[in-house]
Amino acid sequence: MNFDQACDRLLGHEGIYVNHPRDPGKETKWGISKRSYPDLDIAALTRDEAKAIYKRDFWDRVHADQLPGGVAFQVFDFAVNSGIETAVRYLQRALGVADDGHWGPVSRGTAARMSEADIIMRLTAERLDFWTSLSTWPTFGRGWARRAAQNLRYGAVDS
Repeated sequence: MNFDQACDRLLGHEGIYVNHPRDPGKETKWGISKRSYPDLDIAALTRDEAKAIYKRDFWDRVHADQLPGGVAFQVFDFAVNSGIETAVRYLQRALGVADDGHWGPVSRGTAARMSEADIIMRLTAERLDFWTSLSTWPTFGRGWARRAAQNLRYGAVDS
């Protein structure tokens, strides 16, 4: 899986403009939030602009090109939804290595030795545990659970 394929999937989760009062990200479009990008005109954000942000600020920063394609998508999606360091930490937990939030040789080597399917399943379990610990779970949990279900379907195809 390459960035364009992963981003198309991601934008399927994140496509519309919203400004939900309980969303800590506040105004959001294509999954890009005003909280993270305060100087950006969120309402006017185009799909191509969102893709450029995702490549530079998420895909590259989670080292997605160093991961099996299906895992790359899952970590990328997690990073967009919950933050880069959180996604990397929970991937490291799924791998059974120290969860320091920094992708290095130990994490990379362990990922290379594990099956793609095992990483995807373990990461999705970690992600669900993370989401249910959040105070916003009662408001957004149903949507997040649906996202996890769709990502498991993607994982079955990818691995």
